This record gives sequence, structure tokens and C-alpha cells, in this order.
Amino acid sequence: MCGISGELRLDGGEPDLALMGRMLTRLARRGPDHEGTWSDGPLLFGHRRLSVIDLSDRSNQPMIDAELGLALVFNGAIYNYRELRRELQSRGYRFFSEGDTEVILKAYAEWGEQCVEHLIGMFAFALWNLCERTLFLARDRLGIKPLYYSRTPCAFRFASNSQALLAAPDVDTAIDPVALHHQLTLHAVIPAPRTLLQGVRKLAPATTLTIDAQGNERSRTYWRLTAQRPAQPRTEAEWTQVVHDALRLAVRRRLDIADVPVGVLLSGGLDSSLLVALLAESGVRDLLTFSVGFEDQPEEKGSEFEYSDPVAARYQTRHHKYLIPNDQVLKRLPEAVTCMAEPMVGQDAVAFFLLAEQVSKTVKVVQSGQGADEVFGGYFWYPRMVAETGSDLERFRRHYFDRDHTEFLETVAPAYHGPDHTAGLIAQRLAEPGADDYLDQVLRLDVTTLIVDDPVKRVDNMTMAWGLEARVPFLDHELVELAMQLPPELKIGSGGKHLLKKIAQGLLPDAVIDRPKGYFPVPALKFVRGSFLEFMRDTVNSRACRERGLFQRNYLDRLLAEPEAHHTRLMGSKLWHSALLELWLQLNVDPATRVNG
Repeated sequence: MCGISGELRLDGGEPDLALMGRMLTRLARRGPDHEGTWSDGPLLFGHRRLSVIDLSDRSNQPMIDAELGLALVFNGAIYNYRELRRELQSRGYRFFSEGDTEVILKAYAEWGEQCVEHLIGMFAFALWNLCERTLFLARDRLGIKPLYYSRTPCAFRFASNSQALLAAPDVDTAIDPVALHHQLTLHAVIPAPRTLLQGVRKLAPATTLTIDAQGNERSRTYWRLTAQRPAQPRTEAEWTQVVHDALRLAVRRRLDIADVPVGVLLSGGLDSSLLVALLAESGVRDLLTFSVGFEDQPEEKGSEFEYSDPVAARYQTRHHKYLIPNDQVLKRLPEAVTCMAEPMVGQDAVAFFLLAEQVSKTVKVVQSGQGADEVFGGYFWYPRMVAETGSDLERFRRHYFDRDHTEFLETVAPAYHGPDHTAGLIAQRLAEPGADDYLDQVLRLDVTTLIVDDPVKRVDNMTMAWGLEARVPFLDHELVELAMQLPPELKIGSGGKHLLKKIAQGLLPDAVIDRPKGYFPVPALKFVRGSFLEFMRDTVNSRACRERGLFQRNYLDRLLAEPEAHHTRLMGSKLWHSALLELWLQLNVDPATRVNG
């Protein structure tokens, strides 16, 4: 797990070593254990390492295989690297390290661009072919690992976060109007390749990109998810068994492939609690678990310790609990925002940031339950969408969009007005072939697009801000492929995640299985009042916000007049969404306040 960066000059010039130094500074939190650079003519690689597999210097990066004429920078974990290593050794390849990085080099030498189809794991990497003078970039099937890039007439650059790219003075930081529409209507999800900034793009999940020294590009989508019933029907008992086996394998994969201890982020919900139970079921003892809680509000509790404590007690884990006061949440909020590669409005972003800070003092790797709700149908809006009438888009829009298009036009300045970009995108994604019914369409969209740029990105950014690697078993691509075949009633039945609840019976306390769907609560960001309200008021009333002219003032004034009266359909604060977007721009994009200078 690391931070990667690179520059390929397209104008015949030499790569900028000073720029690479600034880029690596902005990646340092992702990889505190080692820094390395390597160059070859127009190409310069940079790397910050978090040592998890093969802790020796032999696995430092950039990794060069002179015999094969290949160089690599890699972020992620390849869970089947041992099996691939044995296969490649049988084909005559010789290895000089013990980790998963070198396996990618050999896999590319053997299978070329098709090497990605052989990898099971989370990854973003860039590989330079010294003989062909081509740069090959790849991202894992479900976009668990980030990969951003920018292109100017002079150079193509890439990095694990947008902040590293913004270290270059020639990146276009104008706001992309289409991306802005997605940001404010699609719960801060901006699907690839766009980002909020015109000059910063991101590689889509399950995609490779090849660039030659002349700047010619070629991309390929190497995996597509379908959501259809299998040819041979299964009973509920058969589905329960096969999914249980696949989930156990996914959890085990993410435990075994590490040369450091692996813990679990235990929220007290069904998903993370089930991870603990499955690890115990696999024979793991003395497991490290971690929970965080915040101050209560009258309307909502700020912790779920009453659910996580019994799970930790049942499996006798070495449990760590952290209770964080609201003044710490507010004090640390700007720091967390500087670690967001893109603006993230989820309440739990700062929660993960503060939890990861504490957890990273004990372990380098944790398993987390992200993806279970989307893969197995856990959210309250899924059955409501299914029960709706109207077009596929209308059924989705009524329960998910943060703002309808008319409100978006009232929110932002006329310079950013245009057609309903989000409606067009969602209608197109829902209509893609390979889904049997409406719920299949929605869950496939969620798994392949929406969670990539909401909870998955959030967990990566907030944990890697502290050099903590988060592994997500529920997004094992083989498990996802299997789960997408499930009949709808095995997902949204029993109030959601019916099949996971069946698997959990006898493994977890009934109170954990039967409880209503919970969230990682930070009530102060949902019920906006007191010092949090003043912070948001100061942000949207700041000189920078007024001069930027992104928002219409009468809209912000309406939010400020009744800050607790304006919520999205997913119960997010519209004032918080606006303030967070402005704060992210101030801290990460504005020249005077840009991260690390």
C-alpha cells in the first residue's frame, strides 16, 4: 500500500525532479516507510512506500527488472500473488524479492496488457516498458485504489491523489460544470473520468491506459459486471452456503497476505461484526478490533459501542475503543479535508480520519465492512425504489438525488448552468445490458460507480492519511460476481441483507443481526448547530467563497436562515455539503492555501 506518481514528458524535455519532490511530499502520508524515484529519458517515477508485504528493501519501489526491461510503481495488494508467482516460476521467471510487486512485473512480461485479468486484489499501478517506450496504467475492477492523472501539452502526469498533481503550476484548476452537477446532485459522486477540476482526471475502475512517447493514448475496459440469475437455479439454503464460503475466502485472503498484523474496524453493524465472526470461524485468535464513538445529540446517538462491545466480548478480541469529543472533530476537520483527493460530504469521513489516526499506532492493516450494503442490498432506499412506478430514472431520482435539476440551477451561479447531466448519466448506466430486473440495475450501478467515489474512496483517503491500509472483503470481485446473481428477495428481504443475516445466525448476537441499519454517526455534522454552524457560516460567508462566485448568495442565505431544515433525500445537510465543497477548494486548490505550499 503506497502512494505512486510519475511524469512522462511529451515535448522532448526532461522530467522535473523538483516537481517530483513536491508531488512526493503530498503523497508522504500514504507511504511513510520509504521514498524512491527513478527515471529513463522522458519518464520519471516516484513512490512512497507503506511496507506490508516483504518488509525488506528488495521490495522498495520504483521496482526495476533490468532483465525484462520493465519498471513499476504500484499501490495496493495482490491477494493471489503467491499462486501467480508459482505459475510464473514454472514458466521460467526468476524472482529477486518475496512480495507482490514483482509478480506484476513478471505477469506483464508474460501476458502483456492482459496481466490485469490474472490479478485478484486492489491495485493502481504504472509500468514503463523501456524497449517499447510505452507507459501502461491500470486500476482494479472495483476502483478500490485511486489513480488520478493530468495532461498538458508538455506532459502526462499521474498520482494517487489530486493534491500531488496540483503541485504542478500548469494544471487547469477551473471547475468542470458537468462534474459540479454530479457533485451537488449525486451525493458528491463524480464518476470517472471526470473530477471537479478541468485539468484533473481519474482512470475508471477495470480500465487500463497505454500512452506512448508521442502522447498517443489507448484505453481498454477489461472487466464488466453483470447481474443475472444463473442458468442452474439454487435454493435459499444453497445460496447461503455458497455465499458463506465465498465470503470466508474473501476474508481469509485479506488476512493471509500480509507480513504485519491485521485488525478489523468494528463499527457494531452487521457487516464489520460478521468479518470478526468469519475470521474467528477460520481459526484466527487474539484478533485486534477498533471502534470509535462521538458525542450524542438529542436526536441521535454518537456511538454504537452497545453493539460492538458484545461482539468483541463473544470472540475475545483485543478491543480498542476511542471516544472523540465534538471539539476535536471540528478542530481536526480542516486537516481531514486536506487529505480528501476530492470533496467528500459523507459524515463518516472525519470519523474514519480520526479513527485511522489511533488505529495506525497499533497496526498497519485493517479489514473494513464497506461494500456490503451495496452488494447485498442493505440500504433503506432499495425496496422503496423497487416499489416505485415510473421510468427507471424517476424511480432512482426520487430516493437518491440530493437536488433536482431546478434546485441545482438555484444553487450555483449561471456560469455553471446547463442540462441535467446527472439524469442523463444515471439513465445511461441503468440501461446498460446484463441486468435481469430493476434492483439488479440499481445494485450494479451502485457497486461499479456510486460507491467507488463515495464510501470506497473515503475509506482509502482517510485511512491512508495515516499510513493505514484498509482491505474490503465485501468487494472481492469474485464475491461480487456471485452476489450479483442472487434473487432480489435474498437481498432486500428481512429489511435488507437477508442472506448476510442468515449467515450471521449463530455467529453474532441477535441484537446485532436484527438492529436497524446503522451508519458511522457523527451527529454534529447532521444536526448543524453551535460551533459547527458557526464554522460553516464562516466558510460560506468568507471572502474566498464570495469572490469565487460558485454559489448563488440567496441560496446560501436560505440555508443559513434555517440550517437544520434543509436535508437531502439521504438525510445529509445541504449547508454542510455547500460548506465542505467550498472548504475543499480553499484548502486544496486556492494558491494561497494549497496543501503543503
